[in-house]
Amino acid sequence: MFENKTLACIGSGQMAEAMIAGLVGNNSVHPEQIIAVGPRKERGQELAARYAVRYTTDNLAAAREANIVVLGVKPQVMDDVLPTGDRSLAHCELVLSIAAGIPISYLVHLFDNPRVVRAMPNTPAKIGKGITVWTATDEVEAQQKNQAQAILKALGEEVFVEKEDYLDMATALSGTGPAYIFIFLEAMVDAGVHMGFSRRIAEKLVLHTMLGSVEYAMASGEHLATLRNQVTSPGGTSAEALYHIEKGGLRTVISRAIWAAYQRSVALGRGKKVSQRMDNGQIEENGHTDTQNGVFDKDRF
Repeated sequence: MFENKTLACIGSGQMAEAMIAGLVGNNSVHPEQIIAVGPRKERGQELAARYAVRYTTDNLAAAREANIVVLGVKPQVMDDVLPTGDRSLAHCELVLSIAAGIPISYLVHLFDNPRVVRAMPNTPAKIGKGITVWTATDEVEAQQKNQAQAILKALGEEVFVEKEDYLDMATALSGTGPAYIFIFLEAMVDAGVHMGFSRRIAEKLVLHTMLGSVEYAMASGEHLATLRNQVTSPGGTSAEALYHIEKGGLRTVISRAIWAAYQRSVALGRGKKVSQRMDNGQIEENGHTDTQNGVFDKDRF
């Protein structure tokens, strides 16, 4: 699939390393076919020593050599990936972006290349346990889709969607999802400490409870409500706890939080800043654009 192909990872952070580790680890790509690209020479040397890949600090040189380019840079520096007007990526076989919020239309325009895949991974991808939602332009051929899928599988599970709109939804649900899980875990641990457990024991109990519950849910294939009912005896401790969870509106809070994240993702994709105020479930927007804060102006083209 990647025979005689050179893959350049422009942006050599943790997500790029996860891709490299997965691709090299499952023998999908030979290390010498991969170029890690980043501004810090010492980071490149670290990746080269760990995975035997090549490295450079020169984006332009890597872009000119690569058949496939993975863009893992921060959204606010996407315009600076290549010199203004440079068309080194125009003839690249595939451009795969994991930069949050930047729409395909912007990438196609910026790099003058219609063969673009946009993907939204999440942080568990750093250990190969993530899930990535991705889509592609019509110009991306079947073989190139297979290549994109193989790259993203290095991060864990992947889901292809036909419409780019789903990327904003995925940003709110799975991309931001670990934050919801972590704050819930943190609250459980704090409750355990409040009852008298040491933090070490409370963390172990909570983390393994979460891990076991997730694996059990995946293995059983049953509806989540059915699984919840299995541990909820009439008049028991679970019933008492769930009564207070429902009374406190946890479902509503989570739902509104995810919807707010979705609206923010949509607004960022339109080049807008979104305020953090929320009145009656509505998020305030304004049309201010600010590339220094990771927001790009879609009206420039």
